[in-house]
Amino acid sequence: MKKVKLDIVGLSYSQTQTGAYALVLGEVNGRRRLPIIIGAFEAQAIAIEIEKMTPTRPLTHDLFKSFAETFHIDIQEVIIYNLVDGVFFAKLICTDGKNVKEIDARTSDAIALAVRFNAMIYTYEFILGSAGLLIEGSDLLFLENLDNIAKEPDADSLPTKSKQQGLSHLTLEELQQQLHEAIAAEAYEKAARFRDELSKRNAK
Repeated sequence: MKKVKLDIVGLSYSQTQTGAYALVLGEVNGRRRLPIIIGAFEAQAIAIEIEKMTPTRPLTHDLFKSFAETFHIDIQEVIIYNLVDGVFFAKLICTDGKNVKEIDARTSDAIALAVRFNAMIYTYEFILGSAGLLIEGSDLLFLENLDNIAKEPDADSLPTKSKQQGLSHLTLEELQQQLHEAIAAEAYEKAARFRDELSKRNAK
């Protein structure tokens, strides 16, 4: 299957889920964006590394990196390889210089590790084609509210229904309209919710 390289283009506080953040991955040399809802802890871990900040004590992902480097293990790339009921699945491609192994991981953890190992991030064309959003105009990289991050449950573990509650009363036409408006306003997290609701209905 064809792989598509992604970059991190945005990280913003979720307006609809307390303690959750919207991580926006962008197609390299393209206009498609892949919004993923993640927990506050993982958002903090990603933002700290991107901003090159040094925490007073190692975070869990920093500890993993130190552990891996001690035993000469490197992460070559991260692949977001599947999407089931609104949940993305990812894996780490690791090597010790001789053997290459694949390790299953939550997408949020995989991205937090990718930025630490300078690993490439990929997804497959079928995922970007079905879950990606086409963006017109420019992107803004914003890392907000880091000082106010609280220890909330990871958004990856929230049931799909709780992410999409309140949308069942909308018609398909209304969902499409809301999706277009959210994209135009660069409200990626809202757009992802409308996209997922449309995908769920089309799958029936």
